[in-house]
Amino acid sequence: MRRRRRRRGGRRAGVSSTRRRMRRRRRRRGGRRAGVSSTGRRMRRRRRGGRGAAARGAGAGALGCGLGGQAGSMERVRWQVVAVAAVGLALALEALPAALRWLRVGRRRRPRHEVLFFPSQVTCTEALLQAAGPGPSAPPAGCQCSLPHGESSLSRLLRALLAARASLELCLFAFSSPQLGRAVQLLHQRGVRVRVITDCDYMALKGSQIGLLRKAGIQVRHDQDLGYMHHKFAIVDKKVLITGSLNWTTQAIQNNRENVLIMEDEDYVQLFLEEFEHIWEEFNPAKYTFFPQKRRSH
Repeated sequence: MRRRRRRRGGRRAGVSSTRRRMRRRRRRRGGRRAGVSSTGRRMRRRRRGGRGAAARGAGAGALGCGLGGQAGSMERVRWQVVAVAAVGLALALEALPAALRWLRVGRRRRPRHEVLFFPSQVTCTEALLQAAGPGPSAPPAGCQCSLPHGESSLSRLLRALLAARASLELCLFAFSSPQLGRAVQLLHQRGVRVRVITDCDYMALKGSQIGLLRKAGIQVRHDQDLGYMHHKFAIVDKKVLITGSLNWTTQAIQNNRENVLIMEDEDYVQLFLEEFEHIWEEFNPAKYTFFPQKRRSH
């Protein structure tokens, strides 16, 4: 029995040793496999890393291309904006003169066109003749007259004259109205250049204002012809024309059926101004003939 046990023990020991050997072999094989697997893993990781780097490089390249394309499109958009701005600026500069003319015309007041009819209502004109400017003013404090102080054809004519700031040209057949004479002298005192052309016959009549105007230092010229200097017009600042049938006399203002046209028209003003300058030169005192020479007889 002992022998059998020993034999069995030996067999078991042999089996166990055999098993140990087999385990060792398996372990060795497992180690080899583990080494192979670790090496494979490393290779796989390297491959994956290479693929990832390539993918990242490709992504970076694509991103760079995208950014480059985006920068190019932004540059094109920028140049388009600059071109549109330049065209807009050129159009604005081209339209600027027309806009300025439109604004100037829009702000410009309407030309004056006024018609006065006579005989005029009798009103007090002291307020106008003592005022500093052409606008309407209250009656002077010292005026105790009972005349109305409202508007009339005469007061409107006086206001048109007193609006002069630089020049006044008068070409009148008869001039004897005291109110109009005072207005002309007032303008002369303010520094307005006043020139008067009149008829030689009517300037010598009683009540004529021509002598007072000359005494005040106003230039006056008259004709020497047999015909009458029958014009009746005035030019204010070379811009406003005052003309009509009215003689500047008290009789005509208070009793006659007359008319006066007050207008701002460059063409008509220029025509009347040319006529005035022509007569002014023709009536130059240097051309007067006081002692005409007799014709010599052969």
